[in-house]
Order: sequence, then C-alpha cells, then structure tokens
Amino acid sequence: MSNNILDAGIPVLTEIIPAPATAPAEITVTVDIPPELPVTEAIVTLEPPTERIWDEADWERLEREVRERVLVQVLERVDFVLEQRVRDSLADVLQLAVERLANDIKDGLHHSIKDVVSRAVAQEITKLQSLKK
Repeated sequence: MSNNILDAGIPVLTEIIPAPATAPAEITVTVDIPPELPVTEAIVTLEPPTERIWDEADWERLEREVRERVLVQVLERVDFVLEQRVRDSLADVLQLAVERLANDIKDGLHHSIKDVVSRAVAQEITKLQSLKK
C-alpha cells in the first residue's frame, strides 16, 4: 500500500497563523479534514503574559496546546470513520457469506429431495410389480 493512500485521511493544517504583535487572547486553527468528516475549528484560549513580547517558551506552549487539541478532535473523528468503514466492510462480507450459505442449503435440499423422491418412486414401482405377480 502506498503512503499517499494512507495519508489521504490525515487532516492537514491549512492556515498559517502570523505572529501577532501582541499576545492573542484566542487563536482559531482551521483543519482540513476528509469529506466524510465534518470540518471543525480548534479554539485555543491562552492567558498571555501582559505587556511583554512572547518568548520561545510561550510559543512552544501555544504550539503544544494547539497540537493536543487538534489531535484530540481528529482522533474522535477518526474513531467514528474507522468504525463506520469496518461496519460497512463487515456488512458486505456477511451478505456474501449469507448468500453462499443460502445457495449451499438450496443445493443440498434439492439433492436430498431428489434422492427421497427417487427412492419413493422406486419403492412404489417395486410394490406394484410385486402385486402383479
């Protein structure tokens, strides 16, 4: 299996957020999610330090919080899609198995009825021949 096929279902960050001049109170991150999943937004609310420029630790904390929240949302959707796909696949497999089982039962029943009727006819013919003698 190619990695491109596997990667097709992984959401991709589609918006680049420029660094603000002052610390934001709220940042919205839009995530590109496959068509079978609803599009959602992750809202990260921070309590930034007042009256100072963000340092590297603040940006790392923001990145970690955004990553964790988006990951939680994506994993919830992945579970739903995975369950749906497994359910659909199982339904197809079970339908095929039921059809094959029904055909096998029909064939066996036809064969059994044919044997029973053949024996019954043979017995009746034998009985009629013995009555003629």
